[in-house]
Amino acid sequence: MASSAEMVAMRRAIALSAMGLGTTSPNPPVGCVILGPDGRVTGEGFHRRKGEAHAEGNALAAAGTAARGGTAVVTLEPCNHVGRAPACRALLIEAGITRVVVALIDPTSRGEGGVAELRRAGVDVEVGVLADEAELVLGPWLTALQRGMPFVTWAYGDDREVPGLDSRGYDAVLGPDGQLREGAPGGHGDAFALPDELPQGEPGEGLQNLYAAGVRSLLLLGSRELAESYAAGGLVDEVLVWLPGPEASSQGEEPTPPAGFRVTAVRRVGDYVLLRAQRQGGEPIPL
Repeated sequence: MASSAEMVAMRRAIALSAMGLGTTSPNPPVGCVILGPDGRVTGEGFHRRKGEAHAEGNALAAAGTAARGGTAVVTLEPCNHVGRAPACRALLIEAGITRVVVALIDPTSRGEGGVAELRRAGVDVEVGVLADEAELVLGPWLTALQRGMPFVTWAYGDDREVPGLDSRGYDAVLGPDGQLREGAPGGHGDAFALPDELPQGEPGEGLQNLYAAGVRSLLLLGSRELAESYAAGGLVDEVLVWLPGPEASSQGEEPTPPAGFRVTAVRRVGDYVLLRAQRQGGEPIPL
């Protein structure tokens, strides 16, 4: 069973993993915290973008020799293959880590998986710690992986720009003019390339093209007609709806969540109320 210190470290790792949203794809956003033998934090890190060090590598670099005999707390199973970055399970073993606490198993892990290799090397491994909380960050990536298309969020309000929306947590944004752009411009470096355009009238094919380009999360803005074509095909996973309050009079049709979506969170944003709704049957993701 995970200790109280490991639970705290896992929540910190989950928070760190969110710093990679919008820049890690097609890799997952992962966070890692290293605890020394005394249970104190000695290093932490997250995966910033494909081709750079993974979360475990960054956390071990921060911990240095203080990692020896310690515990690695990580949101996703350490990888078991060598690519642009070394295999994380090998880095953990070489650093002298004696225990690894994992939230979620990586469905893309090679061979028997990093957990199996760590255990074979004599490392104590616990899996499933705060898995539901880790899915708040990793859920869209896992969903995209399952179906071979990006996780799609549709954000809209009345006829004006939605207030306080930061697109940097998404890989790509499809604007009301039908143009694609990166959510965090330059965030993926040379490991990410959007197609010039999406097929007209074929949202499913367009999403498959985006997935092939490395996109795992897509934000739809504006153009209700365009977004509704995605929603009608069951291709929208969640909607963010800004409802004007009494101090922000609407200039158009009152925005509401579309049919087939269930409201899972409500909060105030300035003079608006923000509703998050998810396709019925999906798990709620708190704001």
